[in-house]
Amino acid sequence: MMKFLPTLTFIAAIGSGVVGGVFFAFSNFVMAALARLPVPSGIAAMNSINVTVITPTFMTALFGTGFICLVLIAAVFLGWSQSGSYWLLAGAVIYLVGNPIVTMVFNVPLNDALAAVDPENANGAAVWANHLSQWVMWNHVRTVTAIVAMACFILAML
Repeated sequence: MMKFLPTLTFIAAIGSGVVGGVFFAFSNFVMAALARLPVPSGIAAMNSINVTVITPTFMTALFGTGFICLVLIAAVFLGWSQSGSYWLLAGAVIYLVGNPIVTMVFNVPLNDALAAVDPENANGAAVWANHLSQWVMWNHVRTVTAIVAMACFILAML
């Protein structure tokens, strides 16, 4: 397994960067643009995004990178004394906690609540306002942790 470590680390760095870039876009301008729309339109647009994001490409980037992180954690414990092991472990743990776990524990339930609301009533507006604050906050966490994980993977390869 150790001979594949550099390749897996490189793939984890790329995956973290791709995922971080997607989340960066949402944190910096996509959600702000959706917030400018009338409530029913913003909800409809976000619900559409939440359906269309479930593609093999993005799911592989998000969860495939998470799987590689699990492999890297195992590799670190099998060869702890190797150069860059601390960076590798840090990157893998930061990515796993900050991306797949935060996504499943925080962002997906917020998306599910948004999908279940009637966008035309007052409750829809309240759910949308909560979504804009809470979802974006957790998306900032995903953005930062993906970018930090990418930096850790790069440092592990030096």
